[in-house]
Amino acid sequence: MARDFTFGIEEEYFLVDAETNSIAPGMPRAFFEAARSATNGHVAGELLQSQIEVVSSPHVCMSDARDELRHLRQTLAAVAAEHNLAFLAAGTHPTALWCDSIQTSKQRYDAVMQDLQMIGQRNILCGMHVHVELPDPAARVGVMYRMLPYLPLLLALSTSSPFWQTHRTGLKGYRLAAYDELPRTGMPELFRTNEEFDAYVSALVRSGAMEDSSYVWWAIRPSLNHPTLELRAPDCCTLLDDSLAIAALYRTLARHLYNNPACNAGMSAVSRAIVIENKWRAQRYGVHGTFVTEDGAVTISDMLDRVIEETADDADALDCTREVRRCRSIATLGTSADTQLAVYDAHHNGSGCDHALRAVTNWIATATLQ
Repeated sequence: MARDFTFGIEEEYFLVDAETNSIAPGMPRAFFEAARSATNGHVAGELLQSQIEVVSSPHVCMSDARDELRHLRQTLAAVAAEHNLAFLAAGTHPTALWCDSIQTSKQRYDAVMQDLQMIGQRNILCGMHVHVELPDPAARVGVMYRMLPYLPLLLALSTSSPFWQTHRTGLKGYRLAAYDELPRTGMPELFRTNEEFDAYVSALVRSGAMEDSSYVWWAIRPSLNHPTLELRAPDCCTLLDDSLAIAALYRTLARHLYNNPACNAGMSAVSRAIVIENKWRAQRYGVHGTFVTEDGAVTISDMLDRVIEETADDADALDCTREVRRCRSIATLGTSADTQLAVYDAHHNGSGCDHALRAVTNWIATATLQ
């Protein structure tokens, strides 16, 4: 199945009160057990009790992945409603206060929170992770560093976190600004071989800094538990079709880079520094900004068009051309962040911030299940 670049998607959501869409103070055990039963175990807890994750099965067909994710969202919504709860798909919850967050009880999370302290409690953030299995798992590190120039593009397309603790942040994707407080986040170093990556992991494990490579929380990483290369940069997408579009583009790029080992093989310290700048620009401007290149600025739409053109054969081979092309609609019409801000502005005039923020959370709740 690896020859088909099998993929899976994980989405993190905010658990909220069904009536107000305000963040839920905790996760009732009865709800969690009912959700796991109803989804056949495809639901998992997160570091904080106000978050919950759905995990898809491995897929080779985009339509099958869409059907499963739709089913998981709808099933989770039905179970949540029985407990007077709902959930929101977005990178940040517009009104959640991190100081009120409660840690989930679990040995791993106990260790993480002991290490991170207040920064762990501030991790009230939701992302989307996409796993892609390569024909040769040993190629994951090589593909990872050559994927770096595309990560800001994938992030820009996903932006859904313009608010933080009731404040309009001025960023389209604030989530990674908060997430990068954690250690071992952001863009990977320019590790070109498995030996380099393994040496880094071994040094941290031997020194007691972490237990294993699952504590490396980069924007992209070789998964420890699966033979996959895991994309972690995107915000959780409010619209399901946006999730599938970004997953399809990442999967297409993974195939393209795997089959063209010379592509981006010349990554340098300058190249990585430009990637870091473009990550910031994706966070700040979403799809409406420009990216830095050594030849000058390029619009995100132009970069996307070039990437789609260069990888057209790969998208066709994976039968995900339709999903990849939806990325153009995202770049043209805007992301969840753009809609959230438009809803806020439409309800803010003369009505106050509280009313506008309530309208935003109502929109996210509705759009999550569209």
